[in-house]
Amino acid sequence: MKDELNGVFPAVCPLDCPDTCGLLLHKEQGRIVKVTGNPEHPITRGAICNKVRNMTERVYHPERLLYPMKRVGAKGEGRFERISWEEAIDEIAGRYRQIIDEHGSESILPYSFYGNMGILSVDGMDRRFFNRLGSSRLGQGICNAAGNTGWKYTMGFGGGTSPESAIKAKLFIVWGGNIVSTNMHMLTMIEQARKDGAKLVVIDVHRNRTAQRADWFIPLHPGTDSALALGMMNVLFSRGWTDEAFLAEYTVGAEELREHVKAYPPERVSAITGVPAEDIVKLAELYATTSPAYIHIGNGLQHHDNGGMTVRTIVCLPALTGQWLVEGGGAFKTNGPYGNMNADALERPELRSNPGARLVSMNQLGEALLELEPKIRSLFVYCSNPAVVAPDTTKVEQGLMREDLFTVVHDLFLTDTAKYADIVLPATSSFENTDLYSSYWHHYVQLQEPVIPPQGESKSNVEMFKLLAQALGFEEDAFQDTEEDMIRQALDYEANPYLDGVSLEALKAQRFVKLNMEPQRQYLRRLNTPSGKIELLSERMAAAGLPALPTYVPLKEGYDGERRPGPLAKYPLMFISPPNHSFLNSTFSNVEKLTRVEKEPLLQIHPEDAVQRGIADSDPVTVFNDRGRYEVKAQVTDKALPGVVVSQGLWWEGEGGRQRANRLTADRLADMGGGATFFSTVVEVKRQ
Repeated sequence: MKDELNGVFPAVCPLDCPDTCGLLLHKEQGRIVKVTGNPEHPITRGAICNKVRNMTERVYHPERLLYPMKRVGAKGEGRFERISWEEAIDEIAGRYRQIIDEHGSESILPYSFYGNMGILSVDGMDRRFFNRLGSSRLGQGICNAAGNTGWKYTMGFGGGTSPESAIKAKLFIVWGGNIVSTNMHMLTMIEQARKDGAKLVVIDVHRNRTAQRADWFIPLHPGTDSALALGMMNVLFSRGWTDEAFLAEYTVGAEELREHVKAYPPERVSAITGVPAEDIVKLAELYATTSPAYIHIGNGLQHHDNGGMTVRTIVCLPALTGQWLVEGGGAFKTNGPYGNMNADALERPELRSNPGARLVSMNQLGEALLELEPKIRSLFVYCSNPAVVAPDTTKVEQGLMREDLFTVVHDLFLTDTAKYADIVLPATSSFENTDLYSSYWHHYVQLQEPVIPPQGESKSNVEMFKLLAQALGFEEDAFQDTEEDMIRQALDYEANPYLDGVSLEALKAQRFVKLNMEPQRQYLRRLNTPSGKIELLSERMAAAGLPALPTYVPLKEGYDGERRPGPLAKYPLMFISPPNHSFLNSTFSNVEKLTRVEKEPLLQIHPEDAVQRGIADSDPVTVFNDRGRYEVKAQVTDKALPGVVVSQGLWWEGEGGRQRANRLTADRLADMGGGATFFSTVVEVKRQ
């Protein structure tokens, strides 16, 4: 760490956000007093969101954990006493030895996600530790697994159009994403392009902040996005608006798809989606006749039963019109694969003596804790808050309440999950340790070095897992590596030519280093599908028991325009719980400045649905289904279609309140990748 007590220091935003902004931390007397954007960053250019502008409120929060604690009250009560790190490590190591002796190593389950996007924090020493321990493995499908799998079935390689190229588009279709709140610099680029005549179309189930800024907003029934894409394909093929030369050279299955989409005429698709037939034709014509045309696929639409197929279907559209060959055209879902690091060097899978250890889906944590055999006897949570973010909260709570479950939580705060822990360990913020960051949107790799010392007795994930490894007698060299050793190992990866030129030394000198994007010039020649081409027809999908061609598959739980709830339906409304503007999942939910901005959780309900239930604006309501109930105030608005209710943000639960949206959501897995199905949820609403 640098010695200076005063000055301006470079940093990286650690949040699970595609922008991965370059930051400047302003210090006075050794304390960060202000966070601003770094104007030298080539993509984010000094602009940051309000969340990050208030990051000091999180770093210096009065409720931040500063020392290890041991539970002295009942689980969930949140009563702890202070202990030393030596006592905490000895307790964990002793319990782990006992659990392994009595029940085997797979009775221990790590639970983590990307609460901090630092590669060393979530894909480094932690993976080495649990590999060496031989624990159960965690299937991390809570966020983008379904959509990424669907994309790869079509495209093979996971990356898409670069932001530097996308800004040249003349048509932007933002499909299922509220980028005002979740990818602000992409919106900035779109606004720049609009000044030169570009148009913005937003397709979503909710008239969110992004939709309100669109030239054309197209609302549709939840989970019907693939039907809309298929309707567009029907029009493109039938009217001769496809690029036949591109289809012949770069795709397989074009003729089969041409015949297949005849089953999706605009009139039928309109009945499914709620989008007027003439608008489906108009959208297809706009897409076919405007070039470059860029599709930005958001995160939310994959959180359905059919989420993988939805993304797989949408990403076929640029192939039909040849937009992959047009600079500024194509599509984006994630660009993370361009910056893939050397995962084996980071995680050291050879340390695991049981490579076939069971895989537990993080989306089914409650079921795993309650029903899985042999039982999970210990849960180690870091970089996540499953009591708030995991689906089917009631089951998760019941599992966390088990007296025979030894739970450890490493976090900055006593989260709703930490209140169930037996041992709580204080974690550093990202500004207190060394880490490596890449973006899943832009192409810059960044280095974070400590700007302030660890607060209190907090420790980084790397340091904490090294202490545990030492206590358990793990003597492998992997547990002696420093952060800089691990960064060098991560970047030493000949299999990824995009990393050429990215090194620790370059990062120390420049703070952010661009990937070598030269191989992208051969993008369409490097697709690693079985055919080496864009697979409009996928034999791999057929072998996996999925439709080989893009297909609309109705939701297991939910409705569309053809399948409406009957008058006796127990739960006739669809419930959607997207992010709000001021939180990121459950992060910042305890920061007073930001909770004041959001005020309180609300349920947006259409006037027609409100009138039927005798609900007025600001009425307290209960949202419920067989899984649980959620208590909020009603906001009567037409921002969603009738039959759809929306509540934004994941709130920590207050005293006596029931304000976790995930009490209502199911732990079913999506059609692909073990993804989550948060938005395939039906409910009823009543006035309290």
